[in-house]
Amino acid sequence: MESTIIGEFETRRSAELAVEHVVQECGVPRSDVFVQSAGGANTVGTRPAGADVKAAPAPEGRQKLGGLIEVSVDFHGDAPEKIAEILRGAGAKTVRTK
Repeated sequence: MESTIIGEFETRRSAELAVEHVVQECGVPRSDVFVQSAGGANTVGTRPAGADVKAAPAPEGRQKLGGLIEVSVDFHGDAPEKIAEILRGAGAKTVRTK
């Protein structure tokens, strides 16, 4: 069965971690996993983490915090629950199927 599973993350770091776990643990091809802003604005999440904390000291050089990051996974299998579980385990605030 084909479906799209979407998780929303507060940090870019947790979104990237989710991608790696989905690819490695579920065998989903990287070309079936997408990362983008959950809203219309460009953002690196709602709170800093990892490299975002070490951004340039001047405010104009920092990455903009202003919205959630969406990871969507095109899934072609029978057990989407495992992907949803991995997204939650990596820190997804919400997980839904489309």
